Amino acid sequence: MSKRWVLFQSPVWRWGRWFVLGFLALRIGFWLTAFPNPDEAYYWLWGQRPGFSYYDHPPFHAWVQGLFSVFGRSALVLRLPNLISSGILGISFYRICRYLYGEQARDRFWLVVLLGLSSPLFFWYLGLAWHDHWLVTFAVISSFLLVRYVDEAIENPGGGSRDLYGAALFLGLAGLCKYNALFVGLGFFALLVTDKNRRQLLRDRRLYLALGLLLLVLSPILIWNIQHDFFSFRFYRDRTAGGGLSLNLLQPVVFLALCGLILGPIQSWSIGHLLRKQGQTNLTRTSCYPALALWIFGLSTAAFTALSTVSVALFYWNILAYPLLLPLLSDRFYRQGAKLVRTGQLAIAQGLGLFAATALVGYYTVIPFSTFLGAVDPDGAALFGWPQIAQEVTAQAQTLEDPLLLTTDYRSASALAYQLNNPSVLAISGRLDQFDFWYDAAALDGRDAVLVGETWHPICPTHLTMFDRVDQPKTLEVQRFGQPLQTYQIVRGYGFRAGPAGYPLRPDYPLAFTGNGEQCE
Repeated sequence: MSKRWVLFQSPVWRWGRWFVLGFLALRIGFWLTAFPNPDEAYYWLWGQRPGFSYYDHPPFHAWVQGLFSVFGRSALVLRLPNLISSGILGISFYRICRYLYGEQARDRFWLVVLLGLSSPLFFWYLGLAWHDHWLVTFAVISSFLLVRYVDEAIENPGGGSRDLYGAALFLGLAGLCKYNALFVGLGFFALLVTDKNRRQLLRDRRLYLALGLLLLVLSPILIWNIQHDFFSFRFYRDRTAGGGLSLNLLQPVVFLALCGLILGPIQSWSIGHLLRKQGQTNLTRTSCYPALALWIFGLSTAAFTALSTVSVALFYWNILAYPLLLPLLSDRFYRQGAKLVRTGQLAIAQGLGLFAATALVGYYTVIPFSTFLGAVDPDGAALFGWPQIAQEVTAQAQTLEDPLLLTTDYRSASALAYQLNNPSVLAISGRLDQFDFWYDAAALDGRDAVLVGETWHPICPTHLTMFDRVDQPKTLEVQRFGQPLQTYQIVRGYGFRAGPAGYPLRPDYPLAFTGNGEQCE
């Protein structure tokens, strides 16, 4: 039999292949059919406006979106990078399993796949065209290379240079995806300083050359912040402390419960067992891999848990805590000779994962199910009706000369820009976002416009006063299977008063009445 098929000659694959294929079918169905999530459209729009970095996040994902735009605009092109990163991540995990488990790698790899796909966190956040799929991929590669460097340098001082510099490069790329890549670096530092044998590596001058390479890769972020008064760094400071810090001892419990639930009950239970064993697993070689995996898990989880006691901490911020643990968790379901064990628990993980994945895909491609319960989910509603909205906006704009296309929120502006394939759509709102850095008062002033608002972020009197005059609004209701999802207002305005240079970033900007634009004064 061809060697390329050897990977599939595994009892774990034979046991779980229909689960894997089911997850892949759901993922591909979502990739091909779902209208962009508002943030997917937002980041796509970044790709149409290349820059060193952006207000909300670092730039790598936007650069990739811009590069892939040469293939056109479609759901397939939008999420094609996810397919590529998933393939790279899969290859990386297989190499990790080969490194840690030798001849057992084939079975261990399929257990990693089953545990990863059945985790709602990884199924969903590696499937969205957000920054997370690249973040996880680069963080795993960097961590693995760091492990190989340390293992080699301990046994053979002076060895492992290529792994070290490769680790710095990929850690820099992870940092260009999201700032929480920091926890990989912190975990590596903790790995060295807490072990006397590894501590000697702190005297390795190559480590500081690698640090220089890391900073060079991250330099676009610094350049952008220098150019824009460090707004990106201030965004994260304000996001965690802008509303003031208040002690809430219940919130850490909620945060950890959500983390465990979204990661997956069986996966979380397996992590608990691994922690009780202090990371001891049946590796076929001596390696610092378990120690690094546990340090990254511990530091990331502890940091966000502590943050949750005084401010906001979202469960997916902790996504880097878990990927390196997946190969170690395979111990719970594999025994040399006995092969698969605890198949009942593994089957429960797959069943729960398939249920969650099916619900998520249905929610984003068919209808937000909460609508049938009378609950309003504006995020879910924002996925539907854009062909209808874009058609009406286009009709309203036809009678205007060189019109501006404006909305009241970054989500609706991004969705409209994607639907029209028009990166000039702009959001004017009370929320500070990337659109405020694209705001060119001189180019906008005096032009006529079509303004779109919706129930979630309404057109306020303040919006209307930014024009010399406006027409009566047209109302458009988006429905799905007879269920109302969202009501939009479309207004034509004449003579837009764009204000002075840098207007949205100034305290006298008239729309700076709230932080989110969800209400009118």
